[in-house]
Amino acid sequence: MAPRKFHFGRAKPLGATVCDYGCNFAVYSPNAKAVTLCLFDADEQPIAEYPMPGKTGDVWHIGVAEIKPGQLYGYRVDKPHRNDDSHDKLLIDPYAKALSRPCNWIAERYLGDSAGMMPKCVVVPEEPKRVRLQLFDKEAPRVIYEAHIKGLTQLHPDIPEDERGTYVGAANPVVIQHLRQLSITTVQFLPCASFMPEPYITNLGLTNYWGYNPVNFFAVEPRYAKQDAIAEFKAMVDTYHEAGIEVIMDVVFNHTAEGGEGGTMLSFKGLCESQAYLFEYDKNGERRYSNNSGCGNSFNTAHPVMLTLIMDALRYWVEVLGVDGFRFDLAASLGRDQHAFSTDAALFRAIQQDPVLADVLLVAEPWDIGMGGYQVGSFPHGWRECNDKFRDTVRAFWRGDKGITSDFATRVMGSRDIYHKGSKPICTSVNPVTYHDGFTLHDLVCYSEKHNDANLEQNRDGHSHNLSANYGIEGPTTDSAINKIRERQKRNLFTTLILSQGTPHILGGDELSRTQGGNNNAYCQDNPINWYKWELDDTQRAFLSFCREVIALRRSSRLFSELQLEDDSYYASGNIAKVNWYKPNGSYKTPHDWHENENQSFVVELKCLSSSSASTRPEHWLICFNASDHRVKFRLPLLEPQGGWTLRLDTRYQDIGELPKICVQRTFKMASKSIAIFTYSY
Repeated sequence: MAPRKFHFGRAKPLGATVCDYGCNFAVYSPNAKAVTLCLFDADEQPIAEYPMPGKTGDVWHIGVAEIKPGQLYGYRVDKPHRNDDSHDKLLIDPYAKALSRPCNWIAERYLGDSAGMMPKCVVVPEEPKRVRLQLFDKEAPRVIYEAHIKGLTQLHPDIPEDERGTYVGAANPVVIQHLRQLSITTVQFLPCASFMPEPYITNLGLTNYWGYNPVNFFAVEPRYAKQDAIAEFKAMVDTYHEAGIEVIMDVVFNHTAEGGEGGTMLSFKGLCESQAYLFEYDKNGERRYSNNSGCGNSFNTAHPVMLTLIMDALRYWVEVLGVDGFRFDLAASLGRDQHAFSTDAALFRAIQQDPVLADVLLVAEPWDIGMGGYQVGSFPHGWRECNDKFRDTVRAFWRGDKGITSDFATRVMGSRDIYHKGSKPICTSVNPVTYHDGFTLHDLVCYSEKHNDANLEQNRDGHSHNLSANYGIEGPTTDSAINKIRERQKRNLFTTLILSQGTPHILGGDELSRTQGGNNNAYCQDNPINWYKWELDDTQRAFLSFCREVIALRRSSRLFSELQLEDDSYYASGNIAKVNWYKPNGSYKTPHDWHENENQSFVVELKCLSSSSASTRPEHWLICFNASDHRVKFRLPLLEPQGGWTLRLDTRYQDIGELPKICVQRTFKMASKSIAIFTYSY
């Protein structure tokens, strides 16, 4: 092939930009002595190398004629004082918008020249920016459903085999119908930016199924594509939008797949290691990588160039790929300027003032393992936060732990001890009972201990504080009494999740009674342990129907979705006339009652303010909780001589269709470990 004409090019924008003469390449590499652009053919065979002649500050650049979209490329770097093999490594452009294939660790192809292992960057045409379709106001009530692109459809019998586990499959009408029948507003997908499974787990014959190990923040992961990852991802998002469902992405800006000491050199390590990562000094004065994520190389989100890269990536996912927001993995790492967390960190301020990002949905996992890493309640106004206090308290209450009823009531009412009235909306608390990193809902009531042997770490990995129970036998059983209480506990946990104040977060597959066989850290299992099972038995179908009914109940109610107390100055006015708390005997609860160790049963009454609007249905609810092991007689408040309480939901019943049509005036005998919900009929 005849050499192409080239010239100095320009320093902006970073990345590969198609232009009238060909393509401009620009890459940030402040410590380089030289940077070489490497071109490859469609079979990833090298065809040309161009020392980049242009340098503006710390950016190297070149313009190459006749380059068209689809061209494969990468970089090599020479450093002035080489103490590594950076020049032997083919490096991924941090601004690459596409990769030629998934990135996988292959030891024999990494040693020396790593070009055989590395996927190649792909020159893509400039994608048009789309007009953002804002389905919901930023603070609107939502129901979030967490899903994995592959696991969602890999076993779905109604999806063509070649579409299962792909972006195309995730947009199949049967999936959309399922989500709509559940009344889901927002789907949160596990990472869809390109990633590489760790060498350690690859050498064990396993993989990083979840994808929390990024190699690039822009490129859509090709593992889930049939042919064109960008086009198929965009089409999936459009399909969800047409169905009235938001799509938010789980993003990982706390570390990269390069790892710490001894880790691979894939991109940042060869181009700008000192700027991309945080470093600390040990007691001997030796410099080492900071490890706030547990992955060995904390990303330096405070460095101006890295901060700009993150902002550019977020805007790209919104403006070009069309997503509606983000869930930030180990988000305490985003707020370190540089080593201490701050609510006013540079990245937070940048997002708040950005016209593209200011109104998208932002969800923080508000912790990491670094010093001062637990930051629940500390994120800026406008962010929602995953609330582990809700998760742990709800699990413990229904397991039967005593002395936590007061805390349980606080979680049900929106955790306003953390997200204070007047400063944050009640939707701030994102409430999970289960998450991808832990037991599924079904396993939560079937296993007292984790069973992670398939991960090949002698069951040492994964959290041991699960607040779970097996009710007599560990794992599956044919004992009907045990299975009956397990199903009731699932209904209790799911009902509490959906009807609590805040933003409910559902682990995808829980509604299908998905099990991982007791594995609570299934990050490395790309197999039926993680894939959703869509063919259900009668019990599983009944639970799915129950889930649909409970979510529909929440979305039909203003009080369950967005309770606004009159003393909450965050809102201009309230929507509730009273919240009353009762003991089972019908008397009002006193502060002393909340702290009685044996107190496991109580009632909460919610009554909306009267409205003159004929279209606004008056709401008056009574929710009875009984986490004890025995039946409890509840004496309900009598409000009108001719009125009564109509039972709307009782978790003792597997099928809501079995619910007795009763109107209770004064007393109701409530089953052990159950919830009963009444509405008042005047």
